[in-house]
Amino acid sequence: MFYYLSQALLEWSTGTIWAERLSALRLFRYITVRSAAAAITALVLCLWLGPRVIAWLRNLKFGQDYDDRAVEAGGLTSRLLSKKGTPTMGGLLIVGALDVSALLWAQWNPLVLLTLLALAVLCALGFYDDYAKIMQQSGQGTKPEVKLWVQAALAVFVALYLWQWPASSELRFPESKTVIKSNLISVLMLPFYKYPVAAGAGVGILVTSLAIVGSSNAVNLTDGLDGLAIGCTLIVSFVFLVFTYLAGNVRAAEYLQIPYVAGAGELTVFCAAMIGAGLGFLWFNCHPAQVFMGDTGSLALGGALGIIAVLIHQPFVLVLAGGVFVLEAASVIVQRGWFRYTKRRTGTGRRVFLMSPIHHHFEKKGWYESQVVMRFYILCLLFAVVALSSLKVR
Repeated sequence: MFYYLSQALLEWSTGTIWAERLSALRLFRYITVRSAAAAITALVLCLWLGPRVIAWLRNLKFGQDYDDRAVEAGGLTSRLLSKKGTPTMGGLLIVGALDVSALLWAQWNPLVLLTLLALAVLCALGFYDDYAKIMQQSGQGTKPEVKLWVQAALAVFVALYLWQWPASSELRFPESKTVIKSNLISVLMLPFYKYPVAAGAGVGILVTSLAIVGSSNAVNLTDGLDGLAIGCTLIVSFVFLVFTYLAGNVRAAEYLQIPYVAGAGELTVFCAAMIGAGLGFLWFNCHPAQVFMGDTGSLALGGALGIIAVLIHQPFVLVLAGGVFVLEAASVIVQRGWFRYTKRRTGTGRRVFLMSPIHHHFEKKGWYESQVVMRFYILCLLFAVVALSSLKVR
């Protein structure tokens, strides 16, 4: 909104005495300026609205008045404080600040609007799930199949939309003066490999769908300790802030030989807003948490990361940068798969980990919650460095 307003004022003032006085509005043409403004706006909104939203959630009794599954399973001797009674649905604060900030500072191109649409749909799905948990007071919520179907439907819609979209990205090879143009899912880029991999409709739609659904659920599974999911999301968001800026800059994209996507620079503003909103929420979500994001936030943020990765041809970079999310999701898959397999073969289910997701495994080994969170932050930073190094190591 501010971009369009500033450009309208500059156009109006051309040839008038106001032209020089309003010349500073040209700064709004720079993505870096608007990204910084978006991050600050989202941060301030979260810090200002945070206490009010928490009080509102308490008044509505939207709190977790049941023990989480990790406590129900027992054995978490390292936990010093109970999470029972802490308000949930704090994702409304994150998504609200993120949406407002992005709409204020970004250009409303199809890439931004598609990301905002996915964010809103997954936020609504998560809100419905959190509400069901609160009403049932059991922690069960919506059936996993229902959530998966909604996520899959959204992901397939996005994939089909991008497949039908006219050619909107190009990869340049200066040494051979070759330019490869494609839509956003017909070409896949692999980390540490500079040449594109052609993908048909089926493969492109499958990878796109898996990126969105997988990322959404992986962040959701990571959201089990105070500050863990939002902290790791901040780190991964920074990685994609860099990637989206480079993908939207034709010269930088050509130099690094990554796909140039027209309009991707505006996703940098979205990523900056996500970082600002995440930092503001972490202020209240750090141990001991005053509010949980719930599925309202985790499904939405994970899905947003997935769709951003797809829009710039980098879904496999998300696997690298979000290595902690991958480990969390993999631990659940391995645990459940091995338990069912051994139960079918021997009659007694066996476990690989003491508890899954894997952050609870370390809790049961005696690590304090803050230790698990901080060490996972360190691990996430290492994954982020590896992901960023893929820009040059090819």
